[in-house]
Amino acid sequence: MSDTLMLIIIAGAVTVLLRFIPFIAFRKHIPSFILYLGRVLPYSVMAMLVVYCLRNTGSYFLPEALSCGLVIALHVWKRNTLLSIIAGTALYMFMIQYA
Repeated sequence: MSDTLMLIIIAGAVTVLLRFIPFIAFRKHIPSFILYLGRVLPYSVMAMLVVYCLRNTGSYFLPEALSCGLVIALHVWKRNTLLSIIAGTALYMFMIQYA
């Protein structure tokens, strides 16, 4: 076998093994700490990504602030993540291109 094919097989096997480890380790009882992390981590990761994206706002402060406000308002109003993200991105792109 070629080296590239061997690397792909090994990478795939390691990926599958890493995905199955939690199911093997917590077969009978899932610890409460893991359940807590499952509830809390998605929100903390999203908050961290927002802070990371807005850390260097610089001259684009107004478009970023208005786009974030639109995303929040649309999500609270419609509860549609895809609509919120697309509308916020479209507003931001329009404002940095034409405003």
